[in-house]
Amino acid sequence: MIRRTFFFFTVLVLLVSGVRGQDAIAIEDEISYPFLEKLIATARSNYPRGEAYDSRIEVAEKGVKKARLSYFDIFSFSYLLSPFKGTSAINPTLLNGYQFGFFANVGSLLQKPTVIRQAKDELTIIEKEKEVYELSLVADVKRRYFEYVKAKAMYRVVSQSVLDAQSMIEDIKYRFEKGEVTYETYNQAMLDKTNRLQTKISFAGDLLIAKSSLEELLGKKLEEIQ
Repeated sequence: MIRRTFFFFTVLVLLVSGVRGQDAIAIEDEISYPFLEKLIATARSNYPRGEAYDSRIEVAEKGVKKARLSYFDIFSFSYLLSPFKGTSAINPTLLNGYQFGFFANVGSLLQKPTVIRQAKDELTIIEKEKEVYELSLVADVKRRYFEYVKAKAMYRVVSQSVLDAQSMIEDIKYRFEKGEVTYETYNQAMLDKTNRLQTKISFAGDLLIAKSSLEELLGKKLEEIQ
């Protein structure tokens, strides 16, 4: 009993040590910062919220132009026709009967700088909101990319663990058939293989989720980005 316990404890220690070491190396080797920059550029181009901010900025810019052009609204021009009966010999003119008026709304004139400043402030606010959004987007792409790389590395390590378990089981089975190990040892090895397979399936799901989460920001499949 003590011998069997020691055997499985040794296998467990070797497995954990191997997974930790391989995981660190795999993640470091998997990360590609040039590829990450491509992912960030793709997310900026394709993520719908960025287009929404661009549209809002365009509307705000038109609002600033409209506010500036509204200076002309304070001026007005009018005329009045008063027809004559007959002509005047003293002061004949072609403008007889016409009265012209040119008016300026002083109150509206004083309000225009405030209106223009408000339009500019609204544009600035939207531009700053877009900057904050882009910083958040970049951070989110990086985080999801690193999660994807981690999940990919862990899946590879667990897959290798399953292969190692298969080799170990074949050896234990051979020794069991020769009577060198007990049935309990052989059965425990089979249970260990089953557990590793279940872990592999779990990590496969984590990998798919991480990949899908990253592609949500990219607007396209990872395989389409070169």
